[in-house]
Amino acid sequence: MKNAIRQLRGERGWSQAVIAEKLDVSRQSINAIETGRYDPSLPLAFRIARLFGVPIEAVFDDSEN
Repeated sequence: MKNAIRQLRGERGWSQAVIAEKLDVSRQSINAIETGRYDPSLPLAFRIARLFGVPIEAVFDDSEN
């Protein structure tokens, strides 16, 4: 699943470690989600969207483009 985490993170000047700490997950988990190697659980996906203050659709794109 494509996502905009790297872009949203860059806009805020946050590192993967900062996001991981805020979400109480490992930095490696954030890296795996960001690079598309792992899709987050639905609850984690909503927590990520809330962290950035955007709708979940603004973070994750499940289209097959």
